[in-house]
Amino acid sequence: MASRGKSETSKLKQNMEEQLDRLMQQLQDLEECRCTVNKSINSALSHFPLSSPIGSHNFFGFSREELDEEEYEETKKETLEQLEEFNDSLKKIMTGDMTLVDELGGMQLAIQAAISQAFKTPEVIRLFAKKQPGQLRTRLAEMDRDVMVGKMSRAVHTQQKMEILTALRKLGEKLTPEDETFLAENATATLSQFEKVTANLGSEDKIMALASSGVKTKL
Repeated sequence: MASRGKSETSKLKQNMEEQLDRLMQQLQDLEECRCTVNKSINSALSHFPLSSPIGSHNFFGFSREELDEEEYEETKKETLEQLEEFNDSLKKIMTGDMTLVDELGGMQLAIQAAISQAFKTPEVIRLFAKKQPGQLRTRLAEMDRDVMVGKMSRAVHTQQKMEILTALRKLGEKLTPEDETFLAENATATLSQFEKVTANLGSEDKIMALASSGVKTKL
């Protein structure tokens, strides 16, 4: 496949990012709905009257009041399936085109992390896919402050910090010895598997090479 012109590549990248944003928004809405049901619907929706479209429904068309665990799992499964389809399309588009490999390879790796559920935080996946290490570090700093003042639980902080540090390392960012220790001490089985599968890549250049090969990685 011949390399595309800059304008076409830019438009294609924008289209792919918009599709990814939509899928990440679906996951975000889903998690917020689940959180709302598990806590207090009336309190959580106090700023969004149920008579309004925002308050009563989300991307999937069901009421926040009606979401139960079975619906949550089914809808999440459907969204992950959409991510798999998106990932397959991305691979086909990228095959043989090194310009697109450079532009979209990081997105492919982030999507694989989401599909395997090594990463579960939509915003972290989004920033990983767009190769935004600065914004990832900013989010981490905000999280560190939030956990100190009790605005974020320790468990959520640990999970999201693990995702951010893993993303930073995969993007070629240098981590502190403290961060490396944190990763080693808090690794989950799923995240360890993701690391194992991608450990031999070593650098972003090799990640891009893997993406260009068109070979589907089983996580």
